[in-house]
Parts: sequence; structure tokens; C-alpha cells
Amino acid sequence: MPKQKSSPAGRQKPQGYQKPDQEFGQKLLNLSRVARVTKGGRRFSFRATIVIGDKKGRVGVGVKRGKDVQFAVEKAIRVAKKMLINAPMTKEGTIPYEVYGKSGSSIIFLKPAPAGRGIIAGGAVRAVCDLAGYKSIIGKIISRSGNKLNTARATIEALKKIRVQEKVAQEKVVKEEKPKKKAKLKKS
Repeated sequence: MPKQKSSPAGRQKPQGYQKPDQEFGQKLLNLSRVARVTKGGRRFSFRATIVIGDKKGRVGVGVKRGKDVQFAVEKAIRVAKKMLINAPMTKEGTIPYEVYGKSGSSIIFLKPAPAGRGIIAGGAVRAVCDLAGYKSIIGKIISRSGNKLNTARATIEALKKIRVQEKVAQEKVVKEEKPKKKAKLKKS
């Protein structure tokens, strides 16, 4: 019988066992304890803000509350999966042109960077761009807001604004195919 590998807890793993690959990478942006005041006192819960992405152009932000940290994180991941967007990317792994995004009081500026430059951004902007799969991008938080959730959402809004040439060409073709209705003249 072939020797099986043992895990630190002493449980035996089958020989062909591999850890299942996660479809999405994730980054916890913020975890805060929030309170709800009731007649009997305060009820505490946790709010988790998470960014998920597959590093191939899909990225999403989710925020949810739960009684326990683990529940809050799991719920936030579920919400983020529902909010996924496709982030457009050039062959060099950057964006095609400069773009702004706004959410709440957060204003974000994203700019393409030369190949090999890396992700030059801070905080939530870096997390979103990294999990989206960008290799070279410059990001700047223009507002003075320190709110990580609004900063992440503003970055997503900026990425939504980017239109790729192929997509624009398809939209033009669809518009040209629709025949215009001729106005009928009324006889008086």
C-alpha cells in the first residue's frame, strides 16, 4: 500500500489529493464592528468589504454584515460574485486611455502605464486593479475620502466607463442595421 501524506492535524489525505483551485482571488479591504442599539442594549455585528477577481479581467466588490467575521466574509464574497464586471484590457496589460470614476465622495483617476511599470496605486485601487489582472496601470485617489468601500466602487465605475474599439464597432453596426421609420403625412 502506498504511503499516504499526513496533514498537521493527523488526518490522512488520499495520495492523489490536490487542493481545489479557487476560481477567484480575494482581498479583504475592510472589516469593522458595527452596532445596532436595541431596548436591551447594543447588538454587535461585523461588516466585511471584499474585492474578488480572477486576474483575467473579471472583478467585483462586495460588502455585507454578519453576526460573526466568517459569516460576514462569506456573505460579502457572494455579493461580490453577483457584482462582477468585465474589465477591458490591452495586450500590454493596461487600460487603453485615461478615465475617471466617482462613487460617493471618492474620485479616482486611472491612467495607462508603459509595459513593465507595474501597478502604481494605493489602497483599494491597487487591490481592484491587481485582482482584475492589470500588469501596468497608474491610479490616483483624487478625493480626500478615506472610505475604502467608496474608493473600490469608484475604481469599478471607472473601469465600467472604458469602451473597447471592437465593442464600439459592434454598437455602430447594430445602430446602422435598424431602419428608420418614415413619418406619415396627415392629409387635411
